[in-house]
Amino acid sequence: MAIVTLEQMKAELGVTIADDDALITAKIDEAQAHLEALLGYEIETEFPDAVPGDLVAAVKQLAAGWYENRESTIVGVSAMETPHGVWEIVRNRRNYSYGAAYAEG
Repeated sequence: MAIVTLEQMKAELGVTIADDDALITAKIDEAQAHLEALLGYEIETEFPDAVPGDLVAAVKQLAAGWYENRESTIVGVSAMETPHGVWEIVRNRRNYSYGAAYAEG
């Protein structure tokens, strides 16, 4: 289940019509999956009682960026691969694990 609702994301984007609801929902799911891959854990499993606001913000930033920039190539404008704040959130919340080989070392 996504940690950001469609309604929250539409408010973030300033979208008031339902035409892109399916697309926005897909972007939320994609953003959360990407963030979880970077973090090394499932957000809702790690925080079952309450998801920290910075992780919600990171999903919103990624989903908004991907929704607003759907082309693989952008010409004539400045663009970035990942919104600036997302990397700081990932660095602060990432689950660093080096496996048993390093623990025994």
